Amino acid sequence: QLQLVESGGGLVQAGGSLRLSCSASGSIFSINAMGWYRQAPGKQRESVATISGGSNINYADSVKGRFIISRDNAKNTVYLQMNNLKPEDTAVYLCDADVTNTARARTIYWGRGTQVTVSS
Repeated sequence: QLQLVESGGGLVQAGGSLRLSCSASGSIFSINAMGWYRQAPGKQRESVATISGGSNINYADSVKGRFIISRDNAKNTVYLQMNNLKPEDTAVYLCDADVTNTARARTIYWGRGTQVTVSS
C-alpha cells in the first residue's frame, strides 16, 4: 500500500517558522513531481509550492521569499520550510506526489494533511 504521511505542523506565533515533511512509502519505482497545497476553512485548496523530478520549483505568489520547498529523493521525502509565518498561512497543509509504482503504473497520491496554525 503506497502512502504519503505529512508531519511538522503545529501552532506558531506570527513571524515564526515551521518545517513540514512528507514521506512516501510503499511499492515505489520513481517519484516525479511533488508538491505542497493548503486548504483553509471555507476556502478552496490552493497550490503552495511544487518541485518537479528535475527540481524545477514553483511557488504561489503569497509565499515567495518566505517558503522553501526541497526534496530528498533517497528518502522519497519532500520538505517545506516556512519562515516569517503570517496568520493568513493558517490552513491544513497537504502534500501530493506523482508516483510510478513497481508495476510501472503512474498515479497521483495525497497525504491526509497536517494543521498549521499561526497566531497573531
